[in-house]
Amino acid sequence: MKSSIIDSIKSLPPLSKTIADVNAVFANEASGIADLAKAIEADPMIVANLLKAANSPLYGFSKEISNAAQAVSLFGMSMTRSIVIGNSVKKLLNVDMQPYGITSEKFAEISSLQAVLILKWYKSIDVKKADKLYLAAFLQETGKILISSDIIQEEETTSFSSEIDTSNNLAMVEKSYVDVTSADVTAAVFEHWEFDRDFINMIKYSDNPEPAPAELKEYATALNIVKSIIPMNKPLSEVSINIGLKKARDAGYNYEVLEDAVDEILDILNIL
Repeated sequence: MKSSIIDSIKSLPPLSKTIADVNAVFANEASGIADLAKAIEADPMIVANLLKAANSPLYGFSKEISNAAQAVSLFGMSMTRSIVIGNSVKKLLNVDMQPYGITSEKFAEISSLQAVLILKWYKSIDVKKADKLYLAAFLQETGKILISSDIIQEEETTSFSSEIDTSNNLAMVEKSYVDVTSADVTAAVFEHWEFDRDFINMIKYSDNPEPAPAELKEYATALNIVKSIIPMNKPLSEVSINIGLKKARDAGYNYEVLEDAVDEILDILNIL
């Protein structure tokens, strides 16, 4: 990994006290929805992001959600924690995604779509695995923020963005410029923040699931499939969807279940 990216990771600020409080509540088996809502309510920005997610058509809640307690009740504690951590992590980082040809808002939207897709897909396979994968899918592209910053500093934005625009393998383009992929950088970021080792490794191997530890290979493969269908440069394009569905078939999945989840998201986006 380039020394400039390593230095950027080392200089990252710690996660907020609210995140520490949320993790403490989540780890306490005696805690409940009210405890988690109380921890979240201490941070108005986190509440705003949570309510924005809760009122998104992608999650399909039938009524308007107006407070943190309602949102936590509907999402559940695990998913609420994932949304809170995901948005907080992105707020900590300066997001300029020009080398990838997208805005910071589009980057956040694509990250959310990846998380929603894996949730809709995996809830038909294994609910516990869906919860575990949701946060990883939401955050798996975090490394692109630091890669983007490095590309800008090296004044390589034009050539990098030109290759990204036409590529069906973003990891290969990243490796040719910064010697590592976004998955490698993301894993290093969450190692810096002392996240769970399994969480770190499922992301680390998501660009190349084959050498992943046996117990994590399914998770890494699922993450790879989702970001193949919703890549930063061609999200939900016909080519991207076909690439992802082929990977799912090759990995032994019932690809029709995944295809149904993709179609559900496309239907929602077409209405918006």
